Order: sequence, then C-alpha cells, then structure tokens
Amino acid sequence: MIGKTYDQLALGDVAEFSKTFSEADIYLYAGISGDFNPAHINEVFASQTFFKTRIAHGMLSAGLISAVIGTQLPGPGTIYMQQTLSFLAPVYVGDTIRARVEVIEKMEKKRVRLKTSCVNQDDVVVLNGEALVSPPRPLDPKK
Repeated sequence: MIGKTYDQLALGDVAEFSKTFSEADIYLYAGISGDFNPAHINEVFASQTFFKTRIAHGMLSAGLISAVIGTQLPGPGTIYMQQTLSFLAPVYVGDTIRARVEVIEKMEKKRVRLKTSCVNQDDVVVLNGEALVSPPRPLDPKK
C-alpha cells in the first residue's frame, strides 16, 4: 500500500488527525527523546513559570503532523524532507490537538509543499508551518 503519488495529489487536498495528550504521553516522550525539561515533567517547577502548570513538549504536537504526512497525505512511502514550525500557544495535559496538512504547491522534481498546523479543542492554533515532501512513487507492477 502506498499513499497518493505526485500525479494523484491536487492543490487543496487536506487530511487531519486528532489526539488527546495524556500525562503518560508526556512522560513517554520525555523518556524517548531525553527531553526532561522540568516545564514538562515537574509540576512544582512549572507552577512558577509563565504557563503556571506543565506543558506538553512542542514536538509532541509536531509529531501529529508527521503522522498525517506518513499515513494519510500523501501517505505511506512519503519522504519527509523539510519542516518549519512556529509554536504559538501551549499544549496542556488533556488537550485534544488536531493536526492538519494541506497541499499548497506542486513543485519541480515531484516535490510537494504542504501547509501544516495544529489546533486545540478550542480552535486555538498552537503551531503552524510548512513541510516539503517527496510523495511515494508508483509501484512497479512487475515486482
């Protein structure tokens, strides 16, 4: 199974994925990434910050964009080449984040530029950016 090839993609194509972040997600991400910033894992420390409580790692939300690109649009077989991110609002334990990917340009060398964003359950944009990907190539029917 492969995702949409360059020729199958159209400007304006959109895909989304949502996830509610649990406390376990934050601790697991800290363990996997090695990012033990106390703003994420220490409530006493975090209570003294601008946010007044722990916040999720920004890259957790960004990871949802990767999930959309790798599983839906363009989908399996896509090569992720570049990503810009602007972190605009915090994500807290219990927030439901919806990642959205939209095809905004088909480029030379069969590259595709995508508008990427994540919004929370209150429709607040928590991050946005752009991605550059190489969609999957058609499978060789002889193999």
